[in-house]
Amino acid sequence: MSSGASATGNPRAQSFSLSQLTQQLRGSPLIALLIVGAAVIAVAVALLLWARSPDYRVLYSNLSEADGGSIIGELDSRNVPYRFSQGGQALLVPAEQVHTLRLQLAAQGLPEGGNVGLELMENQAFGISQFAEQVNYQRGLEGELARSMESLGPVAGARVHLALAKDSVFVRRREPAKASVVLTLHPGRTLGEGQVNAIVHMVSSSVPDLPAEAVTVVDQGGRLLSTPDGGGMGLDGTQLDYVAEVERAYRRRIETILAPILGRRNIEAQVTAELDFSQREETSESYGPNQPPNEAAVRSRQTSLDLNGAGDLASGIPGALSNTPPGTAPSPIDAGTGDAAQGQDAQGQNTQTQDTAGDGAATNADRRMSRDDVINYEVDRQVSHVQHRRGRVERLSAAVVVNYREALDEATGELAPTPLDDEEMAQIERLVRQAMGFSEARGDQVAVVNSPFAKDDATANEPDWWQRPDVQQLAFTLGRYLLVGIALLLLYLLILRPFIRRYTERPLPAAAPPAPGFQARVGDDDDERDDVDGEAGGDGEAEDGEGSPRRRKRRATAYEQNLNDLREMAQEDPRMVAMIVRGWMSKHDE
Repeated sequence: MSSGASATGNPRAQSFSLSQLTQQLRGSPLIALLIVGAAVIAVAVALLLWARSPDYRVLYSNLSEADGGSIIGELDSRNVPYRFSQGGQALLVPAEQVHTLRLQLAAQGLPEGGNVGLELMENQAFGISQFAEQVNYQRGLEGELARSMESLGPVAGARVHLALAKDSVFVRRREPAKASVVLTLHPGRTLGEGQVNAIVHMVSSSVPDLPAEAVTVVDQGGRLLSTPDGGGMGLDGTQLDYVAEVERAYRRRIETILAPILGRRNIEAQVTAELDFSQREETSESYGPNQPPNEAAVRSRQTSLDLNGAGDLASGIPGALSNTPPGTAPSPIDAGTGDAAQGQDAQGQNTQTQDTAGDGAATNADRRMSRDDVINYEVDRQVSHVQHRRGRVERLSAAVVVNYREALDEATGELAPTPLDDEEMAQIERLVRQAMGFSEARGDQVAVVNSPFAKDDATANEPDWWQRPDVQQLAFTLGRYLLVGIALLLLYLLILRPFIRRYTERPLPAAAPPAPGFQARVGDDDDERDDVDGEAGGDGEAEDGEGSPRRRKRRATAYEQNLNDLREMAQEDPRMVAMIVRGWMSKHDE
C-alpha cells in the first residue's frame, strides 16, 4: 500500500508513465487513430441526440396532488420521460406520445379530477340514513354535471353546486332548485354566448324543478358568464349571432356577384339588417255580403201552403146535414112559403151563378189560398289564424364602395386610377339590388359609391415573414441540424483528418545525419532526376529544355516534397534534427 501510494504521489513516476504512454502511442499509431475516431464518433452521436431531442408537449395541466402522483407513477412504470413546466402547472411528455398516453391513462381512470359521479351510490352502507343518502345523491349529480362540462374543449375544470328543490304540501313553502357553476378555462380560451347558454340549459334539464334563470355560471376570474334573459327584453347571444350571420350572408352575396367584375380587393360592402324577434299570433274573423250578385248557400227553407175554395168540400156545422152532398134531395119536401122558399131559390141561384160565372168575382171570393215561404241563407265568414315567425327581416340597408379602375392615362402614358362611368355604376347598383333581394315595400336602401381606396396601413403592423412563430420554429430546428453539421465538419477537418493523414502515410526510412552539403545534394538529386527525365524524353528535349515550364514545375514540386518531409521529420523526431543542426554548427566552427 505504501509503495502504491508513493508511486502515485511521485510526480516523476507520473511523468514517466505519461511519457511511456506517449511513446507507445507513437510506436503504434493505430491506437491513437482509434481513440481519436471513437472520440469524434461520441461527439457526433451526442450532437445528433441533442439535435433530435424530443419536443415536449402538455399532457395534463392543473392536476391535483393525488392525480399527479398517480400519473407520474404510471409514467415511470412505462419508462416515459417527463418534465414539468416552469411554473409547475403542467406535466410535459414527448409530443409523439401525448395522445397515446392520454388514451392509456383514461383507460385506467386517470386523472380522476376529484369529481365523484353517481358511482358513489354503488358502495353505500346498509342502513344509511335518508339524509346521508340524499347528500350522496346530490354529490353524485354534481360530479356527473362537472364531468360533462369538462368534456367541452375550452373548459379545463368545473365545479357544480346544487340547491335541490324542497317539496312541501303547502304551495307557498315550496322552494325551487338553484345551481351555481364555476368553470376553469384553458389559458387563452373563452366561452361564447351560445356555449354558456348550452351549459345553463344542460344543468336546468338535468335537475328537477330547476329553471334556466336560476343557474349562475362564473369563470375562474370571477366574471359572470350567464346573464338574465336580455334584461327582460328577450334578447340573447343566439339572436345577436343570428343577426350577424344574416348580415354576413347578404354581404357575401354582394361581394361574390361583384368579385368577377371588379376584383375582390376592389370591393367593400356592409349590410345592416333589422330583424323582428317578437312572437305574435293573430286570429281574424271576417264576414262578406251575400246579396246578389254574390251567390250564397241556402242553410234552411220552410214553406207553408193554405188553400180554401168552393166545391165538393164539406163545410158548415158538423153533422148529418152538412155531410150530405149538395144537389137535389132524393125526397123532395114541400118547401114552405116565405123565407124558406126564397132561400132555396137564392141557393139555387148561387149555385147556378158559381157554375156559370167561371172565374168571376163569386169564384174569387169562394176560393182562398195562403202560402208562406221562409229561406235561411249561410253567412259568408272567414276565420284565419296567423302565427308570425321570429327573426323575420323587416328592413335591409346595403352600402357598397367600389375602387377606381386602373387605366392608361393618355397624357402621361402610365396607369392611373380612373373612376367608373355612370353606366357601369348603374349596372353595379342593379346587381347589388338583385343580390340582396331589394324590396321597396319593405323600405330597403342601397348606396353604391365609387371612390379610390386608401393604402392599407394594417399590413405595416403585421409581423414580417421571418417574425412569425412557425417560421422561427422551423429556422430553430434547421439551425440545430446545421450547427451539428458544422461541428462534425470541424471535427473531421481539424482532428480526424490530420490523424488519418499522419498515421496512414508511409513512414520515411531512418537516415544518417546528413553532411553539410545536404541541401546541395538535394538540389543535385533534383538535377539528376531532371536529367534522367530529359534523357527519357527523347524527342521531347525541345519541350523539356533548361527553361521549360514542365521542368520548372517538376523542380518546384520536388522541393516542396522535400521541405514537407523535413518538417514532418522535425515534428516526429526533434532530437535527430537537433543533432543534425549541431553537426552543421560543429562543421562550420572547424
